[in-house]
Amino acid sequence: MQKIKITFGFIFSHPLSSRHLARAFGRLILWQLQLRLSKGLIIKSFIANTRFFAKKGLTGITGNIYSGLHEFFDMAFLLHYLRPGDAFYDVGANVGSYTLLASGICKARSYSIEPVGSTFELLEKNIALNDLQANVRLINAGAGREPGSLCFSTNEDTTNHVIVDGETIGTIHVPVITIDSLLGEDRPSLIKIDVEGFETEVLKGMEKTLYQKQLNAIIIELNGSGQRYGFDDQSIHQLLLRHNFRPFHYDPFSRQLSLLKSFGSHNTIYCRNLEIVELRLKMANKFKVMGENI
Repeated sequence: MQKIKITFGFIFSHPLSSRHLARAFGRLILWQLQLRLSKGLIIKSFIANTRFFAKKGLTGITGNIYSGLHEFFDMAFLLHYLRPGDAFYDVGANVGSYTLLASGICKARSYSIEPVGSTFELLEKNIALNDLQANVRLINAGAGREPGSLCFSTNEDTTNHVIVDGETIGTIHVPVITIDSLLGEDRPSLIKIDVEGFETEVLKGMEKTLYQKQLNAIIIELNGSGQRYGFDDQSIHQLLLRHNFRPFHYDPFSRQLSLLKSFGSHNTIYCRNLEIVELRLKMANKFKVMGENI
């Protein structure tokens, strides 16, 4: 019952599915029927001709089934901002929703970093399903301040994280890279960081990356989960301000950025060189989702 309440709450509060409730609940019913008829992975349509594998329990990607775009504001920003030839760093890629949009729709080159082996396997399958191997570099590792290894949880779906002392959940050791180590290949135009509270350590390993002139936008999750490691989201906010990034809310329907006083409670979009960003957003092609051209 609790899971049903959460799903219904998501549909009714989502900025897109709430505008198309009949379509959203039709998708929900079809998905529940498919789950009862199949025990394995199920192929579902995404945006345009992209597709993904889904199964019960993968909340990060199954949210796309009900709403078209699970994280609507951030995913729509990516779709309007990226261009062919851009590089996109997907730090904490999970099973690849953002990577599929970046490389499958925008034709950007993606560097997708995912530490947990079982999740990485499904990420690989999603990239192969869409024939994107030539445009996506998959990296089975964590990201941090320096190369090495870290202990990660394994059974937390989208909330897998670096383990702290005292946690007794299932764990694995994974290699760690720095984001700066990727600069020899491509300078990113956009970076998404979703690492369940470990953002501070990721940023310490991308000091050179933050100075790259091509990098004008960062989507970063700041929801207080860094407290488990003794990190403060306000410190991250101040770091990004020092690099001339400012926090914004993006309205995909009007294609307008609105300056925020501070970061939000989930993902926050940080931008700099605003004239460049706003021009890209204004001139971007429309994409179709939930029957709307946005």
